Amino acid sequence: MIPDFTLPLFSGYEYAGQSEVKLSELRGKVVVLNFWASWCKPCEQEAAELQQAWEFYEPTGQVIFLGVDYVDTEPEARIYLQKFHITFANGPDMGTRISQLFRIQGVPETYFIDKTGVLRYVQVGPFTSVGQIQAQIDALLSE
Repeated sequence: MIPDFTLPLFSGYEYAGQSEVKLSELRGKVVVLNFWASWCKPCEQEAAELQQAWEFYEPTGQVIFLGVDYVDTEPEARIYLQKFHITFANGPDMGTRISQLFRIQGVPETYFIDKTGVLRYVQVGPFTSVGQIQAQIDALLSE
């Protein structure tokens, strides 16, 4: 089982109208948890792919994407989110609390969590295609 946490969300990047999201309350959905930072060049390489995958799955209501902004400032994070037209829920990792729970090695890192809250796959480094993201999500949705 993975550690639970509550992520405060940036204004304008809320989930279901809430200003924060608790991971354990997302059971029943596939969760794509992406650690990123505005200063991270490899994060920029995958931003469009993540957004495109989110736009594909959002209407299903079965998948939630959460962006966790690592060691960053809110103004810089907001510029990044706007630059890449990101619309999924995003918030700051205050004091690196969440990244420490997951023992991330750097950014970007993406965690795929199944409907029962079990960590099923970790992508270290950027995705190079939407297909990579969809393959992981589709496998979890088919269970």
